[in-house]
Amino acid sequence: LKTQPLCVCKIYVSVSSGSDFKKKENIRCLTTLGHFGFECLPYQLVNRALQQGFSFNILCIGETGIGKSTLIDTLFNTNLKDKKASHFYSHVGLKIQTYELQERNVHLKLTVVKTVGYGDQLNKEGSYKPIIEYIDAQFEAYLQEELKIKRSFFEYHDSRVHVCLYFISPTGHSLKSLDLLTMKNIDSRVCLVPVILYLDLLSREIQQTFESSMIKYAVFNFIEKFCLPLFNQNSRPINRLSNGLLPFAVVGSMDEVKVGKRVVRGRHYPWGVLQVENENHCDFVKLRDMLLCTNMENLKEQTHIQHYECYRCCKLQKMGFKDVGPDNQPVSFQEIYEAKRQEFLEQCQKEEEELKQRFMQLVKEKETTFKEAEKELQDKFEHLKKVQQEEITKLEEEKKQLEEELIDFQRMKASSETLATPVLVSVKKDKDRKK
Repeated sequence: LKTQPLCVCKIYVSVSSGSDFKKKENIRCLTTLGHFGFECLPYQLVNRALQQGFSFNILCIGETGIGKSTLIDTLFNTNLKDKKASHFYSHVGLKIQTYELQERNVHLKLTVVKTVGYGDQLNKEGSYKPIIEYIDAQFEAYLQEELKIKRSFFEYHDSRVHVCLYFISPTGHSLKSLDLLTMKNIDSRVCLVPVILYLDLLSREIQQTFESSMIKYAVFNFIEKFCLPLFNQNSRPINRLSNGLLPFAVVGSMDEVKVGKRVVRGRHYPWGVLQVENENHCDFVKLRDMLLCTNMENLKEQTHIQHYECYRCCKLQKMGFKDVGPDNQPVSFQEIYEAKRQEFLEQCQKEEEELKQRFMQLVKEKETTFKEAEKELQDKFEHLKKVQQEEITKLEEEKKQLEEELIDFQRMKASSETLATPVLVSVKKDKDRKK
């Protein structure tokens, strides 16, 4: 069995030396049906990835009506049918939409998170907080999934933000304070790519001045330098070239415009046509190549190994987990868990004792209060009882006095009736006589 492939291989090599030799020797040529050996591993990975599909999450931050939806439609060459947002939101919100896209035999699950009402409020101090809370919430959800006993990463939808497109209004002067504050708070949590929209509103000189002032303001305000991941050997030269182009100045449009004999995507003006996919007009092609063709997996990897690991490290440290103990010796997860559990039990016992003491103190205070209230009520009762007794005595005296007066009245009435009887008899006799 071991010698047979070797014989076949020898025959194949000898046959491949020339057609004349084949005719003379009359040897049958064996052709391979496909790849064999461990060189098939890349093809296995490709087939498995095609079966599972891909996912990508984009966070779009920008003012209302700046063109976030238009640029996303232009990037993926599709109409995502997004409704227009209103300018009358009392606070900043996030709109999350997931789309199933397909290009040839590649399936992509695209999640687009857009800000709603961003920059429309008078007080913009806390406009970035909902964005920070959303990014941290996705990290927390992934961490909780990791800490489960029975994990389901094959079915779990990774909702962590892989890249943030920050849309900047083309003011032509410098960044707004809202832009600086937001980028300063999110640059350590997500891969930040600044994009200047409505490039057609700026001249080339103003555009270059605006880009240089933007980088200067970013560095001055301690924002990390905008850069794409350089740890991948294949994409490192392209990313170094793209880092020099940041921020990207682009124009988005799904309208088809005829230029000569060609139909291109662009914007038509009275003075000419701005072509979206023309590198001399804008940086859209460079942004698309960087985002989709070169760095989609790199951005996902950077999100996992850099931003998520930073969040995970800080979270576990706050929970009390450490890699080494006080003596700089490795500590296992079980030891840390037992120590934290013992500390938690001691803390619970301590709090229980404090609660008991507090409860006993409150009981004593309540008993003292109740005793004082009882004494006060008893004194009040005695006082009312005394007043009632005095009232009873007074009423009895009045009753006795009234009874004596009634007896005197009855006596006087009887005597008056005795005296009035003869007078009535004489009066009656007089009446009879007159008749």
